Formats: sequence, structure tokens, C-alpha cells
Amino acid sequence: TNPWMETEMIFATDLHSPEGPVLLPDGDLLVTEMASDRGCVTRISRDGQRRQVIARTGRPNGLALDREGCIWVAESLRPTLLRMTLGGRIEVVADACDGEPFLFPNDLAFGPDGALYLTDSGITLNEWVPNGKLRAGYQSALVDGRVYRIDPKTGSCRKLDTGIRFTNGIAFDALGVLYVNETVTGNVYRYPASGDGEVGKRELFGNISDPDWPGGYRGPDGQKFGQDGNLYVTQYGEGCVVVVGTDGSVVKRIRMGGHRPTNLVFGPVGSRRIYVTEVEHGVVEVHDTDVDGLLLFG
Repeated sequence: TNPWMETEMIFATDLHSPEGPVLLPDGDLLVTEMASDRGCVTRISRDGQRRQVIARTGRPNGLALDREGCIWVAESLRPTLLRMTLGGRIEVVADACDGEPFLFPNDLAFGPDGALYLTDSGITLNEWVPNGKLRAGYQSALVDGRVYRIDPKTGSCRKLDTGIRFTNGIAFDALGVLYVNETVTGNVYRYPASGDGEVGKRELFGNISDPDWPGGYRGPDGQKFGQDGNLYVTQYGEGCVVVVGTDGSVVKRIRMGGHRPTNLVFGPVGSRRIYVTEVEHGVVEVHDTDVDGLLLFG
């Protein structure tokens, strides 16, 4: 019996502010636990029953897996890009771009060119959530979100865009077009591919915020593409994964058990499921979909 194919809504519990889910080749799941009492990358067995702390880094956020089996970590407490083995060996790859320090490394995706693309939300963690609470007046805060391209072999970095109001989720579609989202506004942007590691000018793809939302902090977080070309985006605060069609319109909203989903990953090929990290209840939720995920470039 393949445990991935069993119908269950909760895959793992007792996670402290989980984020950054990554599926390993053997079916195990990696997540980050961002809470200060954990601050670690955790491996969860494919049946959800066993777990192992791979390494403690401070406040790891997004993860990405490369073809050599190394884990790349967007570390937000001490703003750095880390490379880590499954055995727990850690090295700092970058902490700045052309002398400009990282502020809030958030999420990661490998591109079709083999480079690693990183969102930096554009404000330090302590400025965004002083004393662990969202800052007052966050809508008008000075946030200079960036998008970086990093050569995984040399660590060299190039800034592709700036001036985004809390850059967050990042993903490539099947044609190699780059998509990022903006938490404060609810916007999803795309960058037309132009080859040789370059991207075109940022353009608005769509907005996923619910127009009937009664109020409170909300916005897009992690995102991944399905094989049907739709983009699946976790909407933090609204408690859903928003499915965005190829024309940028909202196709549907998959409701979560908690209000604060942070990121998602598709299950193994054939499972037609998404695994969603949710921080209100500290769980990984499982939801059926009618498609598998797009194979990642990493």
C-alpha cells in the first residue's frame, strides 16, 4: 500500500510555524520550522509518522532541492542563502548581492538555466514582525522587495528586480517564465523569459485577494505550478490555496483547515495531491487535486 494514496486531511502535526515543503525522491517530506524554539529543517517520513531534525539554522523559510541532492535554504533570521546536505552539513553561499546585504530571504526556485532564483521580501524580520508581532501600519511600511538570480556553482548574484511590496512566492512555468507574488497587495507578477539568465520587465499577471474579505492581514505566500498550467498559491490569512488560471483569473479557492497556510508542494507523480504547510495549527494538510505538479527545474 502506498501511504501517499491514502485519503487523509492531516499529514503531520506538532510543527512550529512550518513552511517551505519539499518532496524528496524517496517520498519523505522536508519542511522548515520557523518558530524560535525550533528554527530548523525537519524531515518527515513518507507516512507522516517519523521525523528528524536535519539542522538548526535560526529561522529557515523557503527550501529548494538541486539535482545533486543538496538542500538550499532561505534563512531569514541571519539573512543568508545556505546550502545543506541531508546529513546536516551547512555552508553559507551568499549574504549579499554586489555589496547590498540580504534583508529577508524568503523563497527559492531553480530556473531552466540551472540558476537559483531567490525572493527577498525587502525588510528585515525584526522590522516586519517586531517582538514576534506584525508591525502596525504594515501596508505603508517602506518595503523594497527584490528578486535575485544566483549561480549555484560560484555563488555570484545578480539583482533582477526591486521595489516589490514584500516579495514572497516564486515559481517557473513549463515555458520557463518566472512568476513571483507580492504579499501586501495580493498581486502575482510574471517576467517574460528572454534567455541567457535574463528576464523581461515585470508585468501584472493577476491578483488573488478575495474582494469580499472582511479585513485583517492577508496575502499570497508560496506557490507552485500544476501540470495543467494553473498556478497554486497559498493565501495566508484567508485560509485557502488559490488556483490561478493561465489568463491570471482565479479559478477556485481550496479551503484549508486553518487560516494561515504558508506554502505547498505537490505529491509524487500520480497522487494528484498538494501538501500544504499551515502555521495556525502547526500542521501539514493534504488536499486532493485533479492534476499532478509540474516537474521542477531543480
